[in-house]
Amino acid sequence: MKTNYAIRQLVEKALSIKQLTPDIENAINSELTQMGYVSDVDYEALELLMTEMDAGRIQLVSSI
Repeated sequence: MKTNYAIRQLVEKALSIKQLTPDIENAINSELTQMGYVSDVDYEALELLMTEMDAGRIQLVSSI
């Protein structure tokens, strides 16, 4: 069975554009709700995203 790390892919998208958009944030929340758990890979990706945001390298973009 192939494992789908959707959250990791969403975090990678946020890192590549250096922004956490409402669409990405909503997609992450949706995945968390659907899965009901966080894999180790997805957890590490979320930690990296938070670290990058805390360091100011990823901008939180609000909806307009």
